[in-house]
Amino acid sequence: MTPKYLSGLGNSHATEAVAGALPEGRNAPQKAAFGLYAEQLSGSAFTAPRAANLRSWQYRLRPSAQHGPFQRIDNGLLCTAPNREQAPPPNRLRWNALALPEAPTDFVAGLHTIVTNGDARLQLGVAVHVYCVNRSMVDRCFYNADGDLLIVPQHGTLNLVTEFGVLAVAPGEIAVLPRGVKFRVEISGQAARGYVCENYGAPFRLPELGPIGANGLANARDFLAPVAAFEKRENKTQIVAKFMGNLWAAPCDHSPLNVVAWHGNYYPYKYDLARFNVINSVSFDHPDPSIFTVLTSPSDTSGVANIDFVIFPPRWMVAENTFRPPYFHRNIMNEYMGLIHGTYDAKSEGFEPGGGSLHNSMSAHGPDAATYRKASTEELKPHYLADTLAFMFESRYVFEPTQFALTTPALQTGYDQVWQGFDNAKL
Repeated sequence: MTPKYLSGLGNSHATEAVAGALPEGRNAPQKAAFGLYAEQLSGSAFTAPRAANLRSWQYRLRPSAQHGPFQRIDNGLLCTAPNREQAPPPNRLRWNALALPEAPTDFVAGLHTIVTNGDARLQLGVAVHVYCVNRSMVDRCFYNADGDLLIVPQHGTLNLVTEFGVLAVAPGEIAVLPRGVKFRVEISGQAARGYVCENYGAPFRLPELGPIGANGLANARDFLAPVAAFEKRENKTQIVAKFMGNLWAAPCDHSPLNVVAWHGNYYPYKYDLARFNVINSVSFDHPDPSIFTVLTSPSDTSGVANIDFVIFPPRWMVAENTFRPPYFHRNIMNEYMGLIHGTYDAKSEGFEPGGGSLHNSMSAHGPDAATYRKASTEELKPHYLADTLAFMFESRYVFEPTQFALTTPALQTGYDQVWQGFDNAKL
């Protein structure tokens, strides 16, 4: 099945896989065309303000209520906030890429939770997972009742077969699967690895542009939603749900991915990070990393995000009399970073694609000694950073590492050594 797309984030889309499946004038007519079942999927409270109200109408082969009872299944290495496995350290932490699995492992089984914060039960905070998979999901699908899933592939392409249609997502692209949307993950190739931000809070949206003006950063038109596509299969399917931090499974005698037509503004979507319009300094110093925000989940405090998704893509460096890599800093926010490909400009070694780093609130960090020496003495001519694509999940809440994250062989020992070797200033 070749994916087809609709453009525009936040738009109210309408799409049908069979002509005439969408009703005219009424969302839930007395009898829908072709004997389909009308069903509304709400991503917000019914009484949310119009600008924040999220819902889509689906016209299905069968109602999604048609399945058996859920039973608990093993959570594997998946954790949910509040994570109290052990006291979170103030240490700076860094991980190598997790090894790809040898045993057959699909997307659900291949989720490894690295950090969590907030409380999923209170709908605040996030979790950061890494997925490592080597097989497609077969005769089962997944949905998350605890939050949205922002997927960042690092190795291998994913085909996200959803209720709304199909999204093909490769490294350099991202996908967002809203809370409650059912989907199946198929892989292209032998294995796949990447990152997942599970957002318990307000749905992701584009950040405000402020003094930047009308243009810049991510444009709504570049986000793509799937065109309606459905499965008419009567084979037994397992529905896996993440609910209140645990995994549950229910039997179903057909594919739940059976939406023939839909319309609304609550749907999965994808975005090519190469379309991000970088705004950067052209005189001196450089702007804070917030200038690279792709998507944000705001909190109840203006300007302080539940989670920001920030990227560091290829870009020009042109500022004069300026230390160009990220400067030394301590800040109130908490940062988990990942690397999709290339080299991150603040760390010349040790930060590898597929790996991650954690710098929590007020933990001092910045460039390593080698990067500092090079950047403070090089000629400041215009320079294009070409081979790089890093990202950051930045949150107001402290990230708490899981027991797995603190005991895995992928955790680097001696990360603090990258900041040794600085000379005393000459007074």
